[in-house]
Amino acid sequence: MRALPYGRPSDRTVVGMLRERRGTCSTKHLFLAEALAERFPETAPLIVHRVYTLDRTRARDLFGATVADAVPEHGLVDVHRYITITLKGERIVIDATFPGPAWDRQSPLPLACGPGQDYPAGDDPEAEKRALEEQHCDHTIREPFIAALAENGSGLRLDL
Repeated sequence: MRALPYGRPSDRTVVGMLRERRGTCSTKHLFLAEALAERFPETAPLIVHRVYTLDRTRARDLFGATVADAVPEHGLVDVHRYITITLKGERIVIDATFPGPAWDRQSPLPLACGPGQDYPAGDDPEAEKRALEEQHCDHTIREPFIAALAENGSGLRLDL
């Protein structure tokens, strides 16, 4: 999943992601949760949505100047999707949104967002994420940010 470029498929579904070979946090983690539940049920994957605020400085640190330029001076609120899994009796975070080193199959994969409020997903993760976006996000600000990530998303630097 991490090797797939970041970007919204024209059909914002797992099928669209697989067909177009690009995905966002939403499609990548929905696919991972489904695949892990089917192939490795002991991992008990859970989808989580995080509502967080991103300011320009953090955006520059994580994604570089181009993406930071898409973040308003006062910052923006976004909803990020990731999963947690059970591994060796512990629940760990897996965030496969952006490219990075190969996973060692034992350590967490760090979140590609800052601190925020987590909302474990229920039976309809898509509807739940849309509801959180409607409640918390300004789409006139969020959409240019997502577009900038798609253009430059592979530049994530989690080593900071």
